[in-house]
Amino acid sequence: MNHSITTLIIGAGPFGLGLAAYLQKRQPDFRIVGKPMEFWKQHMPPGMLLRSNANWYLDPDHHWTIDPFLTTHYPSRQVTDPISRDQYIAYGDWFIEQAGIDVTPTYVRRLTTDDDLFWAELENGDTIRARQVVLATGFQHFACFPTDLIKRIPAGRYRHTCDAVDMDAYRDKRVLLIGGRQSAFESAALLRDAGARQVHLSYRHDTPRFAEADWSWVETIVAQMADRPTWFRDLPADEQEQYRYRLWAEGRLKVEPWLEDRVCQPEITLHPQTELVSAMQQPDHSLSVRLSNGTMVTVDDVLLATGYQVDMARIPFLSDSIQSALVVKNGFPLLDDRFQSSIPGLYINSFPAGQSFGPFFGFTVAVRTAATLIGRALLEAEKVVR
Repeated sequence: MNHSITTLIIGAGPFGLGLAAYLQKRQPDFRIVGKPMEFWKQHMPPGMLLRSNANWYLDPDHHWTIDPFLTTHYPSRQVTDPISRDQYIAYGDWFIEQAGIDVTPTYVRRLTTDDDLFWAELENGDTIRARQVVLATGFQHFACFPTDLIKRIPAGRYRHTCDAVDMDAYRDKRVLLIGGRQSAFESAALLRDAGARQVHLSYRHDTPRFAEADWSWVETIVAQMADRPTWFRDLPADEQEQYRYRLWAEGRLKVEPWLEDRVCQPEITLHPQTELVSAMQQPDHSLSVRLSNGTMVTVDDVLLATGYQVDMARIPFLSDSIQSALVVKNGFPLLDDRFQSSIPGLYINSFPAGQSFGPFFGFTVAVRTAATLIGRALLEAEKVVR
């Protein structure tokens, strides 16, 4: 079937859902395509706990927030308890229902543009014609596989942690985790909880402190950007770098304190200030790994907790014409103060917006601000057309 609409949102994670809720109340001639909260459901491990708090809710109109959801559905939960991955997914599903968002649960196979219109071919066989498109695909296509690292590991013997979320598969296994941020330490704890025989954690810096991260300053910055969207890009380059470092330091130099007792266990060995030098496959299919400090370990699996890196060329459904017309810097799209790309009518949300709006937009703390700014832009563009 062919459908003609004003706005198409591609991606049904937090950023896509926040924008859909904004439009639902103001301009319902839109469709949102994607499988709701799929990245959280398929690429975040069960048992994971969030570093963010209840202030990072999705509703730009501040009605369907996390607090009342948790109070109603998890009455025994303490206010100081971290939010779990399962609770956050349940909140997302509840938010969809309360906001009345009708999600089309399929994927876009191909997005093209012609005569100031966008054409989206869906995997369910439908075609959508839209005047405006918002990409809200988040982290899905951007798992980072450092070239210098993976060339030292036999092909097929490593996985990114986003694709290794079934911890039961590692029961009785010896695992090397490469990475030293929260996700790596939490993966180590979850692997041990699931019965991994031994977990080695290798990272190039000192061991982070077990201390609660302070994101309050980020919340303040992102909230005020709803009225000052160019705040970050107007900063001198050295000040932009200071904010990037401050955010990096908050995330890397600290690991949440509720992980300390779970990580400081005999089955988990920390290898600070090291990196993998070589990995040789043995006759029994194990890997003999040498670290840069001379330590040798024998493992069954290598998991990369190496984060994500934006590269718009990796989004598979964008046509060649869109890719060639999209202006990028360091893999990030360059966006105007309303998240519009170099292609008129194509807006880009979430993690890829970090070059133009600051690194805060890789976190769900920015969902409401992004939804407000993009929503306003979409409504104003539609008024001009009419």
